[in-house]
Amino acid sequence: MKCPYCEAEDTKVVDSRSFMEGYSIKRRRECISCGKRFTTFEKVDEDNSIYVVKKDKRRDKFDSEKILRGLVTATVKRNISRESLELLVNDIEKTIQNSLRTEIPTRELGEMVLERLKKIDLVAYVRFASVYKEFNDVQSFIEVIESMEKI
Repeated sequence: MKCPYCEAEDTKVVDSRSFMEGYSIKRRRECISCGKRFTTFEKVDEDNSIYVVKKDKRRDKFDSEKILRGLVTATVKRNISRESLELLVNDIEKTIQNSLRTEIPTRELGEMVLERLKKIDLVAYVRFASVYKEFNDVQSFIEVIESMEKI
């Protein structure tokens, strides 16, 4: 593993811990050359071959990092840990894999995200929904908020 500070290739693992309920390993490393420490994450590379079917019928490879970036944006200044967002994304990915499907429409994927996000934080839910559902006016926000009041 290259040091992000001096780019030396000789580093040692100082500490390893299970992360994301055992789906990843968090490693604390130290550079032999400069002595600085940094954190890496290790995850099993599963060639899931899941494709997301876009509105225009294009197919893109499923990218959990893209979903995570959207969730991080939706949860800015909310008291939600990155680990809980990673667990949410991991749950969605496992659900799709367990269904044995190789394709999923963006509409269905977005609904899966919203369903889980609603249980974590309603403000983040509205933020994510506003981008996912392409809100064009205030009335769209009002409709979503009114539908949440029925919960």
